[in-house]
Amino acid sequence: MSSTDKMDLMSKHRELLNQAVEALSTRAFWTPFPEHPKAYPAEAADTAQAAFGKMLSERFNELQVEASDWIGEEVSPYWQTGLGISYPAPNTDELIARAEAASAWGSVSADERAAILIESLKRVEARYFEIAYATMHTTGQSFLMAFQASGPHANDRALEAIAMGYSELKRFPDSVEWVKPMGKFDLHLHKTFTAIPKGTALVIGCSTFPTWNTVPGMYASLITGNPVIVKPHPKAILPIAIVIAELRNVLRENGHDANIVQLAVDTLKNPITKELAANNAIKLIDYTGGSVFGEYIESLGKTTFTEKSGVNSVILDSAADIHSVAQNIAFATSLYSGQMCTAPQNVFVPAEGIKTDNGMLSFDEVADAIAQAVKGIVEHPKMGAGTLGSIQNDQTIKRIQSGGDFGGERILADLPVVNPEFEHARTCAPTLIKTDEANRDAYGNEFFGPIVFVVKTASRERSVELAAELAMVKGAITCSAYCTDPDFQKRIVSKMNRAFTPVSMNFSGAAFVNQHAAFSDLHVTGGNPAGNASFTNPEYVNKRFVWIGNRFMN
Repeated sequence: MSSTDKMDLMSKHRELLNQAVEALSTRAFWTPFPEHPKAYPAEAADTAQAAFGKMLSERFNELQVEASDWIGEEVSPYWQTGLGISYPAPNTDELIARAEAASAWGSVSADERAAILIESLKRVEARYFEIAYATMHTTGQSFLMAFQASGPHANDRALEAIAMGYSELKRFPDSVEWVKPMGKFDLHLHKTFTAIPKGTALVIGCSTFPTWNTVPGMYASLITGNPVIVKPHPKAILPIAIVIAELRNVLRENGHDANIVQLAVDTLKNPITKELAANNAIKLIDYTGGSVFGEYIESLGKTTFTEKSGVNSVILDSAADIHSVAQNIAFATSLYSGQMCTAPQNVFVPAEGIKTDNGMLSFDEVADAIAQAVKGIVEHPKMGAGTLGSIQNDQTIKRIQSGGDFGGERILADLPVVNPEFEHARTCAPTLIKTDEANRDAYGNEFFGPIVFVVKTASRERSVELAAELAMVKGAITCSAYCTDPDFQKRIVSKMNRAFTPVSMNFSGAAFVNQHAAFSDLHVTGGNPAGNASFTNPEYVNKRFVWIGNRFMN
């Protein structure tokens, strides 16, 4: 590609990049990628399902990688049959060698890197509907959620990482003529400031959000000049494979080595994650998943960015209207069957009950209100299946079914989920358990998936203490609170913030604790065991490169 073509690409995306950088500072709502499918061409929606269908039982050749072996074991949670898609089986030594050979990416200007990366997002935008079907049939998300999470919301997070990286790379001038008065003469030095990438990065994806949780780290490393190897979960490859294919296409078209970004797939029986992560050539690791493996990643002594598991809480002290509160909690816990890292697990309610505009409600009445709200969602003919989606892994269902009574009383369980479109969908309605704060062995641990504990506490103060303690010991990404007392609101926020957990206060209607908006909401704080990083703050990109200052005397 000629220098003129490169300038045209930079000019093409300059305004969008500047808007993204500005949005980082204002923290107001901003997105160049509308979240509703109707905002995109109808023909894209019409052809996407057929395009996805053509991928089934075929080799995924879009990466343009030669391979002697092809592997793949993705299974649709809706069909409960294999997709039959296979991908180039990687040789880890070759992956590392190709990434090392692509290190010239670190010498490309920040402007050119940003332009190429933004162009890749525009290519991905044209395939949102395909990616939605790919996400739906690998994760179990509903179509609308899959479209939003793996399409516009993921692109938002990727662009946010690009903008933050670009801003930090532009923090210092490239060079300066430095003059120090020394009395009878001046000392003249020419100084340069260069951002040196740390080296090859590894991004380890998860099975439930294969693009949304992967692209921030991938694009943060790429904008800062590091080649990237993406190792997706073996059960959720296709969505991120499409993204990587488009990114590789843009790199080739602009005269760069496509191996600046590579896909490394494996199987559950023959994993390669540890082999890659422990390789001395890997300098950066992004990880999303369970805490046990996350702690292993952190123990390697490399620069790591982890999002692990945690126990998210709801502190219920008082409310104007219990109906709207119960509806909000019910939706937050039912959305994608609780398979979101932001989903609440524990609802802490004082033994004396809560204050409402209609008087006091007892603990049992509060628990029943939440149970009825969940039941209303599950049994709603239009909301139920679309809200709950499908269960990505059957181990999630087995974990709930084998849990007995969890030391409490099941007040909602075994509700059938009717999905008229997919009769074989793997589903599981939320289980609600009413228990006491003494039952910490149960609610004090994470139970991934659709399970909710309504916990009776000694007082509202004790509710806050328990939520904060769990955040510090087990980790927490979110905390939802309902309180009409301004002074106690401040106490909740102060206590939870000291546990490095953000608070969502009195959410109702269309606001849900699960949702984190790019360019405004930070995702994970990095301050408690739920993860050591936060995307996207400056540290998320700054730790991926090193500033070097050189001095020259003429």
